[in-house]
Amino acid sequence: MADPSFDIVSKVDEQEIDNAVNQTAKEIRTRFDFRDTGASAALSGESILLIANTDERVKAVLDVLQEKFVKRGISLKALSFDEPKPSGKEFRLSVTVQQGIADDEARAIAKKIRTDGPKGVQAQIQGDQLRVTGKKRDDLQRVIQLLKAEDFEVPLQFVNYR
Repeated sequence: MADPSFDIVSKVDEQEIDNAVNQTAKEIRTRFDFRDTGASAALSGESILLIANTDERVKAVLDVLQEKFVKRGISLKALSFDEPKPSGKEFRLSVTVQQGIADDEARAIAKKIRTDGPKGVQAQIQGDQLRVTGKKRDDLQRVIQLLKAEDFEVPLQFVNYR
């Protein structure tokens, strides 16, 4: 029988992202403080474009979007954005949703497992995810608890536990 294993991934449900953006757009259309600001939120591929007529209004739209993400159970660590940029008479803010674990983050996670994890547990980087194997299921559960306690730049999910 093969050794017990699980995968560490960082994925966000596309449908939940779409729902959060649609709820944000609906709320900014109906809220009084967004009237006549030209505020909008639109999803295009992996990025969300937020538009308003002032820097503060774009940041307020971002706050509404983040609130919707939290209500839908999506980690805010999956979002990355810069400062709003002026574009003509409006300000634009591009928010990207990160899927997968970047190489440098994967190496940091694997190093954490090697240094602080139980003996005999190995982590292998496989593309944008990690496979963790060990002799005992208890060791794997200790690794999961160790990684949950640590704060990495990306949201982590633990799947395919066998």
